[in-house]
Amino acid sequence: MSKSRRKNKIRGITTAKSEKESKKMANRRLRKRVNQKINKGEEQLPQLREVSDVWDFAKDGKIYDPNMKGKDMRK
Repeated sequence: MSKSRRKNKIRGITTAKSEKESKKMANRRLRKRVNQKINKGEEQLPQLREVSDVWDFAKDGKIYDPNMKGKDMRK
């Protein structure tokens, strides 16, 4: 994969490389709440957006950066 390159000049806003831990915690929280509702016998289950807020994740979204050079385009 030494030749893999980004195709778009889009990058994360902060210096965090990944949101993996944030996504894991959000999905754990969702599964816990879903299991609690199922055990209570409720039929209305929560959605992921109701349980977590994407603004709390490590990366604060993405941005288009027209000034990205060749080195920045490497994965």
